[in-house]
Amino acid sequence: MSINTPLDKAISRQHSTAEKKQTLLNRITPTTSYEDLADCDLIIEAVFENREIKTKCTQQSDAVIAESAVYASNTSTLPITGLAQASTRPKQFIGLHFFSPVDKMPLVEIIMGEQTDDATLAKAFDYVLQIGKTPIVVNDSRGFYTSRVFGTYVSEGIAMLGEGVHPRSIEVAGLKAGMPMPPLALQDEVSLSLALHVSEQQQLDMAAEGKPVSVRPSYEILKTLVKAHNRQGKKTGKGFYEYPDEGDKYLWPELLSLYPPRAQQPAQQELIDRLMFIQANESAKCYQENVVRSVADANIGAIFGWGFAPHHGGTLQFINAMGLEAFITRSRELAEQYGERFQPAQIVLDMAAKGEVFSDD
Repeated sequence: MSINTPLDKAISRQHSTAEKKQTLLNRITPTTSYEDLADCDLIIEAVFENREIKTKCTQQSDAVIAESAVYASNTSTLPITGLAQASTRPKQFIGLHFFSPVDKMPLVEIIMGEQTDDATLAKAFDYVLQIGKTPIVVNDSRGFYTSRVFGTYVSEGIAMLGEGVHPRSIEVAGLKAGMPMPPLALQDEVSLSLALHVSEQQQLDMAAEGKPVSVRPSYEILKTLVKAHNRQGKKTGKGFYEYPDEGDKYLWPELLSLYPPRAQQPAQQELIDRLMFIQANESAKCYQENVVRSVADANIGAIFGWGFAPHHGGTLQFINAMGLEAFITRSRELAEQYGERFQPAQIVLDMAAKGEVFSDD
């Protein structure tokens, strides 16, 4: 998408003017030379989610930027500590994860690497506030906080498709749950090919680290659609949906042939529970592992980052409002039927035993 597109749209809606557009464009210096980064205080790398490409970008930037400069990666999944190994200044290396579409999404996830210092965090935090965004600070982990939890939502929806749930029922459940977009349509927006690439990159990384390789239940379906049917998402006009040049998008009819709906369809509430509980439980695991640093950041990040049903007040507040014991009971029911991924996080069990709730007080 051209930078002119959102600017022209703002003008057409009388939210901006041609003069303001030109003023903004005058502040941008397009370049293909790393030398032009020499006087920058902050560099934000936003190249493709490929470790080798990001490494080269870091090394070439490092060679010319000032000693005091902060270098940030906009990666959504690759651990910052690992990316920082390509830098000669890991203390000044940080993650700044923006959300798409950047001009509309209010959140920026700031990711601390193992060696990132407080001065770098302060500069990054200040920058996010200066551009009018809402920051949350998280610690380094594969997928960080937002991508890790958001991924469970779309993955669960895709898993339902493979189980024989009618795709239309899946999408209705997402909307009824209060999510801004249903899971299959949302995966199309993000890109099926990107999700598949990220999953395969993570599998390679985990194998290289000698860790057990685990894949989400959506992996084989993504692989089939991308590799066997060349359906990469909205960007190519073909994903779970068809995107005609004229008219509204519609679910790809062949989904029903590839994944025939079973005769007995589950109740809508069953589907809603799966979509909501998988997100809330993963958030609790992130809090337990100190990936997300506060209850407030977990809740704010969920609502502003990927649009977790706002009326629930956030993922951890969803657990509080239901009551920890009730959440544990229902989670165990879901785990028995759909797998271990629904087993309640240990922190939920511990807090329930003590009569506690998720709170920063």
